[in-house]
Amino acid sequence: MGPLSHSLLSYIQMEEMSLCRNAQLYIKGVTCLSPSLVLILLAFPAGCTQGCPSSCDCRTSNGTVVCRGRELAAPPEGVPPETKALDLSGNLIAWVRPGQFSGLSKLEELDLSGNLISHLDAGALDGLPGLRGLRLRGNRLKTVWPGVFGATPGLAALDVRGNPLAVLLDETFGALPHLRRLELGEELVYVAPRAFVGLSGLQRLTLGMPRSSSLPTAALSRLGNLTALRFRGLDAAALRDNSFQRLPGLRVLEIERWPRLVTLTPDSLRDLNLTSLSITACNLTSVPYDSVRHMVYLQYFDLSHNPIAAIRGDSLGELVRLRELRLVGGKLSAIEPSAFRGLAHLRVLNVSGNRLQTLEESAFHPGGVLATLGLDANPLACDCRLSWIVARRAGLSFGQRQPVCDSPPPSRGRALGGFGATLPPGSFACSRARIPSKAVQLATVGEGETVSFRCRAEGDPTPAIRWSTPRGRTLSSGQPGRLRVRSDGALEIWYAQVLDSGAYQCTASNAAGSDATSALLRVRRFTANVTLGLSTRQPAVNASRGSRPPLGPALDEATLSV
Repeated sequence: MGPLSHSLLSYIQMEEMSLCRNAQLYIKGVTCLSPSLVLILLAFPAGCTQGCPSSCDCRTSNGTVVCRGRELAAPPEGVPPETKALDLSGNLIAWVRPGQFSGLSKLEELDLSGNLISHLDAGALDGLPGLRGLRLRGNRLKTVWPGVFGATPGLAALDVRGNPLAVLLDETFGALPHLRRLELGEELVYVAPRAFVGLSGLQRLTLGMPRSSSLPTAALSRLGNLTALRFRGLDAAALRDNSFQRLPGLRVLEIERWPRLVTLTPDSLRDLNLTSLSITACNLTSVPYDSVRHMVYLQYFDLSHNPIAAIRGDSLGELVRLRELRLVGGKLSAIEPSAFRGLAHLRVLNVSGNRLQTLEESAFHPGGVLATLGLDANPLACDCRLSWIVARRAGLSFGQRQPVCDSPPPSRGRALGGFGATLPPGSFACSRARIPSKAVQLATVGEGETVSFRCRAEGDPTPAIRWSTPRGRTLSSGQPGRLRVRSDGALEIWYAQVLDSGAYQCTASNAAGSDATSALLRVRRFTANVTLGLSTRQPAVNASRGSRPPLGPALDEATLSV
C-alpha cells in the first residue's frame, strides 16, 4: 500500500467514531467520494458496525440505547440491532404501530413509561421474541386487548401502573408462562374471572380497585404460584370470609388505602400461611386478632395509619414467630399489660405518632429480645412506668428519632436516651394506688332492682379499677352487660338476680402497687303475690346510703342476660 493509502487509512481510523455516530454511513452517503476512497472504506468495515439515532445515546459496551425525554412522537429509526435495552420514556409517543420494533430480536428491556400511548395494536410488539421486561407506566391505556403480548412469550416483568385501565378481560395477557411480576394500575373497576389465565408462573402482583366493592377472588384463585400480593384501594367496609382462595404459596400480603375498611371477618384470611402482612391507611378501629390468630409463621405485621385505640392483653400470643410489629400514626392510647406475651422473638416494635402516655414493661414477653423501639411523637408521661426504658437505653435502639417526655414539667422536652445512669430526684416516680375508704359496703335488694357499689382510688399514675364477682368474672370500665363498671369506678348491677348474691371485690392498681376493698350483696326472691310488669325504668339502690326505693316491676327480658 502506497503513502497516499497509508495517510488516507490513518485519517479514516481517526474519524471513524465521528462518522459512525453523526453521519451513519450508507453507500448512498459516500457516492460523492472518489472510487479509491470507497474501496478503502469497504476494505475496513470493522470500524463502523452500527449506527445510532441522532436523538439517542448509544452505549455499545452494554447494548443500551437511551432516548429519554427527547419529545419523540414515534420510536426512532436506526436503533442498532444488537440493542438489549431501549429507553423511550418521557416522550410524546401516542401510538405504537405493528412492526416499529422489528429487527430488534435481541432486545430484552423496553421502557415506554411517561408517554401518551392510548392504544397498543395487536402486533405492536412483533419482532421482540427475547423481550423480558416491558414498562408502560404513566400512559393513557384504557384497555389491553387479548393478543397484544402474544409475540413476547418470554416476558418476565410487566408494569402498566398509572394508566386509566378500567377493565381486564378474560385472557387479557394470553400465555405468558414466564411472567413473574405484574404491576397493574389503581383504576380497575372490573377484573374478569379468567383475566389471569395463562400466568401460571406469576409470583408478584400489584393492583387496585378503588371504585369496586369486592375483591376479584375468582381471578386471583388462578394464580397458584403467587407469593406476594399488593392490593391498593378497594371500596369495601369489610374483608369477607374466604376472600383469598387457592393461594397456597402466598407469603406476603399488603392491603393499602382502603378508606372504608373497618373490620376483617374471622375467616377472611383463612388458609393463608403468611410471613408478612400489612393492612395500612385503612379505617380499622381494632387489631384483627381473630383473623390472624392462625398465622403461626407470621414475622412482619404492619397496621400503621389506622384509628386503632388499644392493643389488648394476651391476644397476640399465637403469633409465636413475630419479629416486627408496626402501628405508626394511629390513635393508639393504651397497650395493656401482657399485650405481647408469647411473642418471644419480637425484636422491633414501632408505635410512633400515636397518643400513648406510657408503655409498661409488663406488656412484653418475659425475657424477650426487643432491640428496636419506636416511641417518638407520643405524649409520654415520664414516670416509673417508663423507667425500664431508661435502664435499658444502652442496648435499645430508638430508630431515627428519640422519644421525648411530655410530662411531668421537670422532664418535659427531654429525650429518654438523654438521662444518665443516675436519675434526678423525683423523676420517673409513681405513687402507689390507694383506696381511701375501704369500709365493706352492704346492700340487700329484691329481684329486678338495680344496685351500685362505689370504688374511688388515688395514685399517680391514675389507678385502673377492676371488679371481681362472686362467680369469678373480672369486670372493667367499658365492658357491656347487665353488670358494668362506670367511668368513676363504681359497679352497677342492673335487674339484680338471686345468683348475683355474694362478695364483690374492687381492686385499684397502677405501676407502683395496688389496693382493694369489698362489698356484699344479698338479693331476695320475689314473693308469690308480686306481679311483674315490663318497663324500661331502672329503680336503683345505692349501697353507700343504705336506702332503697320501693320495689318496682322493672324487667326487660333482653337485659336479664349477663
